[in-house]
Amino acid sequence: MCLAVPGRVVEASPGQSWAVVESFGLRLQVGTQLVGEVKTDEYLMVHAGYAIEKVDLLEAGKQMRILEELLGAGSG
Repeated sequence: MCLAVPGRVVEASPGQSWAVVESFGLRLQVGTQLVGEVKTDEYLMVHAGYAIEKVDLLEAGKQMRILEELLGAGSG
């Protein structure tokens, strides 16, 4: 099963193929070759160290809630 996690871009590097995203309090440098240039405060879906899709705030929030529910289901 593949799982993509939403993250907010906190550092973008114009002209480079990477960005730093924050998700669930963690920061990760990811490749942006698949989505093109990104800007700070955009949201990306990240899988295996690569941004695979740009999403809006509404979709990112929806995906985060689903992940929180899944993670919470395992702790009870």
